[in-house]
Amino acid sequence: MRRAVVLRLGAALAAAATAAAAAVALPMIQASAAVGTVTGYASANGGTTGGAGGQTVRATTGTAIHAALCGRASSSTPITIEVEGTINHGNTSKVSGGSCNTAAGVIELKQISNVTIIGVGNGAVFDQLGIHIREARNIIIQNVTVRNVKKSGSPTSNGGDAIGMESGVRNVWVDHVTLEASGGESEGFDGLFDMKNDTQYVTLSYSTLRNSGRGGLIGSSESDRSNGYVTFHHNLYQNIDSRTPLLRGGIAHIYNNHYANLHESGINSRAGGRAKVDNNYFEDSKDVLGTFYTDEAGYWQVSGNVFDNVTWSSRSGDNNPAGPDPQSNTSVSVPYSYRLDGANCVPDVVRQTAGANKGLRVSDGSCTPQTPTTTPTVTPTVTPTITPPPGGNNLSIGAGSDGSSKASGTSYGNVRDGDMSTYWSPSGSTGDISIKWGSATTVSQVVIREPSGSSGGIGSWQLLNAGNGAVLKSGSGAGAITFTPVSLSKITFRITGSNGTPRVAEFETYAG
Repeated sequence: MRRAVVLRLGAALAAAATAAAAAVALPMIQASAAVGTVTGYASANGGTTGGAGGQTVRATTGTAIHAALCGRASSSTPITIEVEGTINHGNTSKVSGGSCNTAAGVIELKQISNVTIIGVGNGAVFDQLGIHIREARNIIIQNVTVRNVKKSGSPTSNGGDAIGMESGVRNVWVDHVTLEASGGESEGFDGLFDMKNDTQYVTLSYSTLRNSGRGGLIGSSESDRSNGYVTFHHNLYQNIDSRTPLLRGGIAHIYNNHYANLHESGINSRAGGRAKVDNNYFEDSKDVLGTFYTDEAGYWQVSGNVFDNVTWSSRSGDNNPAGPDPQSNTSVSVPYSYRLDGANCVPDVVRQTAGANKGLRVSDGSCTPQTPTTTPTVTPTVTPTITPPPGGNNLSIGAGSDGSSKASGTSYGNVRDGDMSTYWSPSGSTGDISIKWGSATTVSQVVIREPSGSSGGIGSWQLLNAGNGAVLKSGSGAGAITFTPVSLSKITFRITGSNGTPRVAEFETYAG
């Protein structure tokens, strides 16, 4: 049995007030959804704007938060909820309405979209009460503290997760929050920041996660690989046993974080997961990167990290640390721009910026914290060329492939190997690449991915049923292609126009 997290908390938390208060509606204003600009994967897929452009409401109880959600014209009407005070079980009741689906004892962001929850004034504390995001999209949570959420004992909330996401969640930005527990699983606590069952395009930035057995996971089991596209940057992970994060399948970009006192393991990439790990500072910790507790390997690309008093265990069985000299074993490209602080200054920058009630300060990419402007706006980025898989298994893996004449040094098989660093390219500016199976296979979605540095090379195209020459879809540029399900044994992506020599890193096929 893994040992419980070593606690460094002082006196026990004081009992929270339980008096309920009504929400106070402020004048209708066109408010920005949050302070600062969304970063990382949450800026992709159309961007994350939360409640920008909607009404702003002040809430001092959990019931008032639910009432604000339920009082909207629809479940997608934008709203910013400013929270001040302590939110607990005593003041969080279920509220009913056509624009919400809430529950007592948890802040429920379920089957809704376009919401910002931001701590204001003297701060917002969610005490023993988790935030649950389910079947939701375009959510921002900023400048709040969530503490001591339990899955066993009393009281329980949100399955023991401080913030948990599941079931078709898209575009969530969690920024400048403090997530903390008072022990590990044996004390009744679970994860601080969990994502599972098809959760994609998430960023956790400038936040503190501490005093817990489990930092968080991406994927609830080895078979739950529908999650990913998650960015972690400028966060402090402190006094945690493991899962910083645990990545099962999917892609995570992890940069400029400070890890201190990780007792058992840190970034655990497994079950085909791929982690891009840049300019982090690991300190006084054990096995901070690798594949642990499974024989299903994960992968990582590492650069610029500092390992300060990090110990590494020996490789054996299901324990495969990346150290003592971590080397990259995959390549990961990201569809957004970002600025890296030097790893040596990360502890100081994170100390000044990470967590709630830090003035929402951010780094300028030159190791200097900056205070945001007083009237910020949030601008979504353009949807990236790289599009997430639509779910299910990639039918191209294990299939065959062929095509027209290929450029020197490239291979037809590179489009079905799951490796974004390899690609096929035609010998000229146009050409065909095909995926084929030994028997009829139903396909309704295709994802065409370009390798890093080649974005925009693919121009006009046609998608063909190679058996009868029927055009299934036509368009331009790489990305996701959806069409009426068709049974075929070979499907062809025909490039009819390009900017220079086009390249295809992956030709993914899905049943739907």
